[in-house]
This record gives sequence, structure tokens and C-alpha cells, in this order.
Amino acid sequence: MELPIVLVTGKNGQLGSELQQLALQYTNQYHFVFTDKSELDITNPDAIRDFFEQHNPQFCINCAAYTAVDKAETQQQQAYAVNAEAVNRLAKACSANNSVFISFSTDYVFDGTANQPYAPNHITNPINYYGYSKYMGEQLALSNCEKTIIIRTSWVYSSYGHNFVKTMLRLMNERKEINVVNDQYGCPTYAADLAKAVVDILQLLKTNSIQPFPNGIYHYANAGVISWFQFAQAIQQLTQLPCKVNHITSSAYPTVAKRPAFSVLNTEKIMQVFGLQPQQWQQSLQHCLTVLKVIPG
Repeated sequence: MELPIVLVTGKNGQLGSELQQLALQYTNQYHFVFTDKSELDITNPDAIRDFFEQHNPQFCINCAAYTAVDKAETQQQQAYAVNAEAVNRLAKACSANNSVFISFSTDYVFDGTANQPYAPNHITNPINYYGYSKYMGEQLALSNCEKTIIIRTSWVYSSYGHNFVKTMLRLMNERKEINVVNDQYGCPTYAADLAKAVVDILQLLKTNSIQPFPNGIYHYANAGVISWFQFAQAIQQLTQLPCKVNHITSSAYPTVAKRPAFSVLNTEKIMQVFGLQPQQWQQSLQHCLTVLKVIPG
């Protein structure tokens, strides 16, 4: 019996890298095809068509994204090409191929004015272009492929790639003290946990154990609510690096793109539909720091 083929784009990003590691445990259940831009340029319609004709994937997991939040304000065309137009093309290819399409979005589709965690059906109102481009990707995917699952996530970090945790570790090793904003609240997401959640969803979809098909928008993040300052503080405490972490306001650290002040994601829907149970952020952070070998295993 042939194994289901799973196309994964953006293989070298945080989530793509974690999925590559995890896929090693599932070689007898799936045939994963991991691609980067050189192997599959998702901004090229012909490349997508040819790839689907050649490989005939039953699942497409789109981990490719334009994630430079501040640069997106001036590089709008590039952000839209990857986060919206390419997602649209992949969704159409999946629809034509009767494939399942799983793509990822962001807490930045919200404006941050809520006073309780955002549910997937909460009204969107992005306050920066990155958030807008991801929102458009969501809408285009859902309208062009019936078997679409969008997973919004937040504050993603990993032992791979560039992220807040690795930036903090570098700065804490270089400086005696650092300043981190304490008035933006959200949920960190360990990309390894998100990768495992995605494979758990694949397992359920492969067996058709959820009927009708559970298309739509879901939220996934580790459990808990913290500020960036509290996140940095936890990193310092776990690593015992001799660096003082000071809290500042967002106004003292202006950025090109506005950030939502509160972008906590309500994960109840993904828990109920797929039976997932996100870990507490503290446990996941500790695991990541252990993988990075900055605290004892």
C-alpha cells in the first residue's frame, strides 16, 4: 500500500525544520516531501502546477511565509506575494487535486483591543501590513479549497531559525542589562509543539475519523498569558545568565509596524475538534532551552 504523500513548503523555517525532525518518526506512515524556494517556488503558478502533477500530494502543509513584520510595511508587494497570492495558488492546486490544505496565520490579524482571548471567529482588524497579508491569505485559501485548515499561532520560537528566544540568549550573553516591553501580551508557541499538533491532525484526517471535514480557522499556542518582558525574564531565570532584564513600555521602543497590545489566542476549538492539549509555555520553553544546550537536560 502506498503511503500518503505530504508536501511541506518552507522546510528551512522554524516550523518546517521542526516538521523535518518529527517526520523521521513517521517514515512508515507518510511520504514527506519537504521543499524550499529552490525546489518549489510557491510564487510561481507553473511551478506549483507541475509539482502537483508530478507528486500528487494528498496533503499540503504550507510553512512558507514572509515573516519580517517591520519590513512588510515597505515591502508590501513581497509580503502579499508570499502570504496571500501564493497561499491562494496552493489552495487552488489542492482543490483541483482533492488534497487537504493546511496553512498558518498569525495573532497579528487582530488589533489587540480585546480584553479576553481571541476566538477563531472574532472579528479581524490587522493594524500592520504583515497581519493584513496573512488575513488575505486566510480568506483566499478558505474560498478556494473546501479542505482547508488555517491554524493561527503566535510568538513562535524554536531551536531553529531566528526568534525571540535566540535573540534574548544572544543579548543576555553580550550585555549586562536589556530592556524588554512589558505592555504587549500574548502566548508563546514552541514550533516543535505546533509541529506535533499538525502531525496529530494529519493522523485524524488520514483515518477520516472526523466527519464532515473540519475545515476552517483554528488557534494554536502554548497555554498561558505573558508579556514579552515576562518571557525574557523566564529565559534569564532558567539560564541563570548574569544579565538584568528591565521592563519598558512600547512607546519607549518604537517599531516601524504597530503591534497589538493584547493578542492572546483562545485554543478551545482546536482542543475540542482534534483533541489537542497545548502544553504550558513554561514547560515548552524549558524543553527548547534544553535542546539549545543552555540549561542542563
